Amino acid sequence: MDKKIFNPLEWLEQSGQQKINTDPPVIKANTDVNANADAEEIESIIQQIETKQIDIATPYSDWRDIGFALADGFGESGRDYFHRMSKFYPAYTANECETQYNNCLKANGQGITLKTFFFHAKQAGINIKKPLPLGEGPQLPTLPDTIFPQLPEFLQKVVKIASFNEERDILLLGTIVTLSACFHKLFGIYDGKKIYSNMYIFITAQASAGKGRLVHCKQLVKPIHKYMREQAKLLKQQFELEMMDYNEKKGKDPNAEKPGKPPEKMLFIPANNSTTGVFQLLFDNDGRGLMFETEGDTLAQAFKTDYGNYSDGFRKAFHHETISYYRRTDREYVDIESPCLSGMFTGTPKQVSSLIPNAENGLFSRFIFYFMNIQPVGKNVFAISSDNGLDDYFDQLGNDFFRLYQTLASNPEIQFCFTAEQQEQFNAFFVQIQATYLSLQGLDYMATIRRLGIIAFRFAMIMSALRIMEHGDLPERIICEERDFQSTLEIIRVLVKHASKVFSELPVDAPLPKRKNQKEKFLDALPASFNRQYYLKIAAAMSIPDKTAEGYITMFSKKGLIHREKQDHYLNLNAKTAQPSAGEIEDFKEVQEGM
Repeated sequence: MDKKIFNPLEWLEQSGQQKINTDPPVIKANTDVNANADAEEIESIIQQIETKQIDIATPYSDWRDIGFALADGFGESGRDYFHRMSKFYPAYTANECETQYNNCLKANGQGITLKTFFFHAKQAGINIKKPLPLGEGPQLPTLPDTIFPQLPEFLQKVVKIASFNEERDILLLGTIVTLSACFHKLFGIYDGKKIYSNMYIFITAQASAGKGRLVHCKQLVKPIHKYMREQAKLLKQQFELEMMDYNEKKGKDPNAEKPGKPPEKMLFIPANNSTTGVFQLLFDNDGRGLMFETEGDTLAQAFKTDYGNYSDGFRKAFHHETISYYRRTDREYVDIESPCLSGMFTGTPKQVSSLIPNAENGLFSRFIFYFMNIQPVGKNVFAISSDNGLDDYFDQLGNDFFRLYQTLASNPEIQFCFTAEQQEQFNAFFVQIQATYLSLQGLDYMATIRRLGIIAFRFAMIMSALRIMEHGDLPERIICEERDFQSTLEIIRVLVKHASKVFSELPVDAPLPKRKNQKEKFLDALPASFNRQYYLKIAAAMSIPDKTAEGYITMFSKKGLIHREKQDHYLNLNAKTAQPSAGEIEDFKEVQEGM
């Protein structure tokens, strides 16, 4: 560990070191920190440091002063904080950190308070605002109450049992996505391409937030899975009879052909699977299937392994693009044309990051996200009165849907479409959404907006198909009802905000280091608060002519990199250091001369 060990006696003997204040006036005024900050605030900041895995005190003097600050604020109980914030220094050792903190305790801080810790944390990009109590602060919007009376009757029955808004929302969204795996004969034309109803969703919430209710969505399609497994059983029995016949004829009848193995028919495809396993099951089921996992880590862990990284196929299935794979056992190259895969996943916010480490590989934009607000209130577990419980209630709904599934499966394909007026409104809606989030999230979020258009079309498609359960008609073409169209837009208006929230919390890959030019080095050398005299001193130390330095300052100001607060007073809120002393300027000059 390159940071030298601080000796409190030596430090006290040095002139001018009896009291240190590292907070320059400008920064001090903007910290929004109470001097008597409690452990909750420190813990929040330490957790951010651990999440970002950054060293906020690379120079020894910063590290020493943070030790003073924690010793002053917490005494012995600050030792753990000091270790936790120090461990991201590349040469960190526990023994050296222990010794450093012991010496800081002996020195009594000499006026360095927790403000110094907050200052360095903020300079490192940490949010130092006091954490809000559980349940307070900005909440993500839930779906508007007005859409629920307009939903198809089947969906109204599903959400009827919800006891709070978030639970109602996830039951609705989870049901629509789960059912999206079961409309084999329903399609629409979107952007000139034939698409089906399949979708992926990730519902994220802290543990015990209520997402467990989603298990009932699986009950809605269990009769279909059971029916397919019974088909598979019959095919296997037929295969065994054919094999018996083949074995009897083998060696006697030169024309005898060995029967092929029957397909494994099923609706639920396990996410904890190999790439070949997933693709084989998709192929056996005519390219269709549903992944239903209540722990997002199951899919994430599969993607992280060489044998189970079917992320590429997952992305292709969203657009029904051909998935190709090789079966080594049969030495056969297989194409799955027009795959239709749906996915219902739940998990904690950390599991989202584990599954989707960044937004660049395209997986994020293919998902619907719903971020559940925490409900810090008690729940009446006896509010739902039923003689047989919710399992029987959802089993009955599953049987009702199974009848629709059988009807659609035994009839020709049905095309879904919008009216001309709905198409025009749809386009205008997404143009507005795109313009809004282009400024909020930048170009990286555009793929999410555009794929939300496909998702919206699929939402309306499923709601329209569920209307068949009400009127019984099976037309060759379904025209979207206006109430389903407007409900879809209202749902998307909320979901885009939830996706933006999750997008904002994705880890950001650190850029590769680059060699900085003179201009960038000059900007980095500017402190948080400075004037013309000071920046010319910095320029002189770097052998930059005054006129050139003035030009740099003008350019930095125009680009918003620095701010001219008043006459001859500039602010650099991205600065890594406060204004140095005259002695430090000389040190800086010596360093420059030695480069």
